[in-house]
Parts: sequence; C-alpha cells; structure tokens
Amino acid sequence: MMIKNRSKICLIVSCGIIVLALLLSLFGLGINMGIDFAGGMSMQYDMHADVAQTDVEGVLGEMGLTGTSVTIQGANHNETYIRIPTVGDDEVQTIQSTFLEKIREKYPETTQSGDVSYVGPVAGRTLLSNAFWSVVIASVLMLVYIAFRFDLNSGLAAVFGLVHDVLMMLAFMVLLRSIIQMNSTFIAAMLTIVGYSINNTIVIFDRIRENARKAPAESKVEIVNRSVRECLGRTINTTLTTLVTVVMLYILGVDSIREFALPIIIGILSGVYSANMINGYVWAWLEEKRKARKAAKKPAKQSV
Repeated sequence: MMIKNRSKICLIVSCGIIVLALLLSLFGLGINMGIDFAGGMSMQYDMHADVAQTDVEGVLGEMGLTGTSVTIQGANHNETYIRIPTVGDDEVQTIQSTFLEKIREKYPETTQSGDVSYVGPVAGRTLLSNAFWSVVIASVLMLVYIAFRFDLNSGLAAVFGLVHDVLMMLAFMVLLRSIIQMNSTFIAAMLTIVGYSINNTIVIFDRIRENARKAPAESKVEIVNRSVRECLGRTINTTLTTLVTVVMLYILGVDSIREFALPIIIGILSGVYSANMINGYVWAWLEEKRKARKAAKKPAKQSV
C-alpha cells in the first residue's frame, strides 16, 4: 500500500475540528460538565412504573429547585436520574427526603436505585485542576523518556501527538455534548489514551530509527512513509481488536460505562490517526530543520 505525506491536510482537519469546538464553547455550547466537575447533586430512583418526565419535573418545581436535569431511563422507562446543579451541603438530606415523600404521592412504590452523589464546587475545580496537571506531568515524563531512548526531536513529535489526541478528545466532548457528560471517568479515559497513543508512536518511531540507519542518505519523509507502511498491518490488527471490545462496552454497558467507553473510542481513533499520519512527519520536519541549521553553520565556520 502506498503511503504519502498527508500530514498538512490531516493537521488542517484536526485544527478545523478543534476550532469548531472552541467556537461552540465560546457561544455557551461547551463540554457538558457532570457532577464530578461542575458540582451539585445527583439522585437515581426506581418508580416501578412507567414514569412521566413532567411528573418528576413538577415535583422538583414544587420544591423550588431550578436548573435541574431529569433523565428517564430503564428498559420499561421506570427509572429517573436527577441532576441538581446548585445545592448547599446542608440541603442534601432535606432534598432527598422531601423529593421521595412527594414523588411517592404519584408513584407509591418508588425506591432509591442508586447512590445520592454530592460534589461541592471547590472539589469540582480541584478535580479539574488535577486532571490538567496529570496530563502535563505525563507528557513531560514521556518527552524525557523518548528523548533518552530516541532523540529530542522524536520526543517533541511524540508530545505534539499527545497534545493533539487530548485536544481531539476534548473537541469531541464538545461536539457530542448532547449524549455524554464529562465526569471523573473521563480522566481515566484520557490517561489511558495517552498511554495507548504513545505506544503506537513508539512502535513507528522504532521502525523509523531502524530504517534511518539502513538508509542514512534517504529523505526523512520517505523514511517515515516506509516505516508507517511497514507498521500498518500491526496497527490495523491491534486497533480493531481493541475497538471491538470498547464498542461492545459502549453498546451494552450502562451509562457510567458509556461515559468511559466513548472517550476511549474517540481517543483510540485519534491516536492511530496521529501516530500514522502526523507524528512521524513532525519528526521529519524537525530533523530537516536541524539539518538545515547545521548546513548554515558550516560555511560560517569555514569563512572564519
């Protein structure tokens, strides 16, 4: 199979997706933050009957709660998931008992079917900050490792790919905000993809190093083309086997599993995309720049 350098086109596509997500965020259609990040309270109940969303919203309205989100779920539309964005720490027990009392007037057999979760705004901001720094620290350590194992340009290209994959995951969290929330499981998914993406990149970079030693006079872009082509079979096999498992988790899993599986699916596709279509060519560009700088210094030394 013929592999060509399409990195510029790929980067334009990626930038377009990221810019679109940024514009949507600026217009108030950003990431749908879950309780873990935005703070608030969540409750889940089983009504043991076909429940109407308007009934649940009516009870919450009677309680004076605003900005609530109600989701009806379950095979028989018998469960409701309620999210209340602004709640004081001292109001949690009162809201829980009052809601259960009022909803039982319409659905007498209502029982609590899940844990009542409460996250304060400070805890949400702390979790978001920790997620950011975990990715930064992981990227720096991987830069050091790859620079030591290969060279500095390989490390820079790999970290560029990591940043690309994380930004693409965030961009699709914006684009798919109507079907997925960002909760603490997203951090686990993001760190999983950081490891998955760097593994793909290292496999290709290892082949690039071997091919560069065999043909030192060959252009860097041609070396990358050949290396990607030689690794393509392995990439397809490992990606498909991983995707089949994660897609099944998304299709058959409950909502909390889906919140983890969907970012993983996006990250796997983005990681394969960047490892094969972008990262190696970023390394080739950096190597050509380094070679040009060396060539520019030689005449200056000779003239002296």
